[in-house]
Amino acid sequence: MNAHPYSPAFVAGGFGFISGALSVDESGIAVPGRSEALVAAAARLSERLGAVGMSLEDVVKTTYFVTDVTLRDEANSHYELLFESPRPARSFVEVAALPYGATVEIEAIAHRRK
Repeated sequence: MNAHPYSPAFVAGGFGFISGALSVDESGIAVPGRSEALVAAAARLSERLGAVGMSLEDVVKTTYFVTDVTLRDEANSHYELLFESPRPARSFVEVAALPYGATVEIEAIAHRRK
C-alpha cells in the first residue's frame, strides 16, 4: 500500500534508490525531540531498505534534510552508531519545512553487495 505517486524504494542495476524517510512513527506521526527524530528517520529508512531486500550495510550515500542545521553534531554522533567505518558519503541540508511536521528526512542510495 503506497499513498504516494512514487516508490518508497526502487532497485536498478544492483543499486537501491531510497526515497526520503521522515522522522515519523509507524503511524506517520512526527516524532518530537532531536535525537528521537534521528532514530525515527533511520528506522523508516531501514524499513524502506528492507522492502527491497537491502539493509543499512548496503548504503553508500545518504542525504539528510533537516529543519534545523544545528542538529548536525547530533546527526554526526548518530551516524557513527548507525554505520560502521568506512561510513557512507553524506550530504546535510537545512530546509524550511518537511511533510507531516517532521524535522528530519533521510534519503539514500544503496548497492547490493555480491
